[in-house]
Amino acid sequence: MRWMHAAGRGLLVLAVLLAGYAGFGNRAGPAGDGRGPMTLVTAGDLTEYLGPLLDDWNSGHPQEQVTLVELPDSADETRAQMTSELRSGSDRFDVLNIDVAWTSEFAAAGWISPLERDRFPLDSFLAPVVDTATFDSRLYAVPYVTNAGLLYYRKDILEKAGERPPRTWAELARQARTLAPRYGLDGYAGQFLPYEGLTVNATEAVHSAGGSILRDDGARVTVDSAAARDGLEFLASGVREGWISPEARDYKEEESRQAFQDGRLLFLRNWPYVHSEANAPGSKVAGKFGAVPLPGPDGPGTSVLGGSNLAVSSHSRHPESAADLIAYLTSERVQRQVLTEGSLPPVRADLYEDPGLIRAYPYLPTLRQSVLAAEPRPKSPRYDQVSLAVQAVVQDVMALRQTPGQATVRLSRELGSIARRQ
Repeated sequence: MRWMHAAGRGLLVLAVLLAGYAGFGNRAGPAGDGRGPMTLVTAGDLTEYLGPLLDDWNSGHPQEQVTLVELPDSADETRAQMTSELRSGSDRFDVLNIDVAWTSEFAAAGWISPLERDRFPLDSFLAPVVDTATFDSRLYAVPYVTNAGLLYYRKDILEKAGERPPRTWAELARQARTLAPRYGLDGYAGQFLPYEGLTVNATEAVHSAGGSILRDDGARVTVDSAAARDGLEFLASGVREGWISPEARDYKEEESRQAFQDGRLLFLRNWPYVHSEANAPGSKVAGKFGAVPLPGPDGPGTSVLGGSNLAVSSHSRHPESAADLIAYLTSERVQRQVLTEGSLPPVRADLYEDPGLIRAYPYLPTLRQSVLAAEPRPKSPRYDQVSLAVQAVVQDVMALRQTPGQATVRLSRELGSIARRQ
């Protein structure tokens, strides 16, 4: 899943890891003060904004230098490499840039340390994002980047047809089914390959219909409901009726972005980073598209709350320095650069009302609306198993191998088994 752009992908896996690990031989700070050099581990920084931010930190903290370690594109691969190190008890990573959905799992496993709330400007953040950083009523991470899904649409085509952007699923389906073929386009795509992105898209459909998957931090399974069936039927009907193309079932974030950017899609569900890339020189849709909140059955739908949180590894030898680095990365000045240099949605609320930023990033008011209405993915100490179960079941729904009714019964049974093992 494209859960962060500058902290969401990368192809430098082995080379970067080896380069990062080369500096671990001299990590000791003064005995017992929790301070000294650190590593920040993240998914790949393709916009290359994070390096200069850490250079600024390093220039002012010669005894607390930060080494950046970048992991792969796929959220699943990033999580696998992080958890492998953490399970081994390794102290190689100090600060972890983690998907918001992993906070509960990492906290329950004892891999990240609780943090002092008054050390961070939590009151300055968009309210929903803080909940993603808590587990069992304690703060285990600090929000760094937020995200909410948007519906990108071909503004030029809708204007030619005298149509407005869809606000409901019925309007989206009608336009995708009738307008897209008229202009030689596919109708609608999200991230439908069976990976974390499919969990996100399915969760958004279920929440938009008024349903849920889990409650009570994973202890109660709620997916076997009429609302959840309606959400899955939205996806299944798109496949049956052809306004979700077969190719879309192989899309992750980047494949779907490229399809839209190449002028092959009428509608795309994706993250805010697409706005900058689709308007870049060479894009076939630059200046020809807009973005609105995701539609739902009767009006605006519900996005999954995406993004990443910064956490301190419980194995870190320098947790005080790590906490200070997190405070630096969530400061107003740096959060502004997260947006302007990294094309990532910041967590500080006041930046969404800055007139200069809105002129440069006209989607900010829409994004703020989507973030404030967004809901997190299911919280569970076994989130990886929950997500895999959702992916497998929804893949069968979108392959038309199971009906939504059969799928919710099956998923309820599988999630119940996971919950009982918590």
